[in-house]
Amino acid sequence: MHIPDGILPASVCLAGYAATGGLTWYALRRIDQHQNPQEAIPRASLLTAAFFVASSIHLPIPPASVHFVLNGLLGAILGYYAIPAILIGLFFQAVMFQHGGLSTLGINAAMMGISAILAYHLFQLRRVFGKGNRIVTAIFSFLAGAAGLGVATLIFFVLVITNIPATINVATERTAIYGLMVAHIPLMVIEGSFSAAVVLFLQRVQPELLGESGRGSKYDIKTQK
Repeated sequence: MHIPDGILPASVCLAGYAATGGLTWYALRRIDQHQNPQEAIPRASLLTAAFFVASSIHLPIPPASVHFVLNGLLGAILGYYAIPAILIGLFFQAVMFQHGGLSTLGINAAMMGISAILAYHLFQLRRVFGKGNRIVTAIFSFLAGAAGLGVATLIFFVLVITNIPATINVATERTAIYGLMVAHIPLMVIEGSFSAAVVLFLQRVQPELLGESGRGSKYDIKTQK
C-alpha cells in the first residue's frame, strides 16, 4: 500500500513532507512530556523492526496481492512513538526493498502515521469501559488494528485516484485501484485479529506496556512547575 515514486505530482509530495514534519514535531513534543521518554525506545525499536519486516509478508487475496502494514498495532502499543517508528521503517523499506520511494516518503509517513495516531486514541477508549477487562481490550485492540489499516487505505485511495498520471490508461488504473481496495478489506480483519492477539498477550505478561500498570507507564506525564 505504499505510494511509489512518479505517481503523485511534486506539490503533493512536498505537502506530504510538510505534513510529516509537523506530525513528527508534535509527536516528539508529546513524547518529551513523558516522565521517562527513553523508557519506550527499546519497545519502539522492536516494533519498528516488525513494521519493516511486515511489508515483505505478502498475502494473495484476490483480485490482488497485499502485505501486512501493522500501523494500527504500532499506534495502539506505542502511542506517539509510532510516528518516528513508522518514518524510520518506511525509509528503510524504500531504500532496501523499493517499497514506496524517497519522493513519496513524506506522504506515505503521513498516511500511515495519522492513521496510527487515530488507532491509538481509539484504543484508549477502552478505559471508559474498564481497561483491565480482557474482552474490552480484545474488542478495542481489534478495532485499532483494523481502523489503522482502514484509514490508511482510504487516504491512499483518495490520493491515488485523484492524481492518476495522464500518461497511463486512467480506466485500467482505476480498476486496479478499486481491486486493491477490495483486497484490503479481509486484510483489515486479519490485522485486527493479529493486533488483538498481541495486545491480549501483552496484557497478560506485561500490562505496563499498555499503560495498565501505574509505575513507569508511557502515559505518565511530567508535571509542569
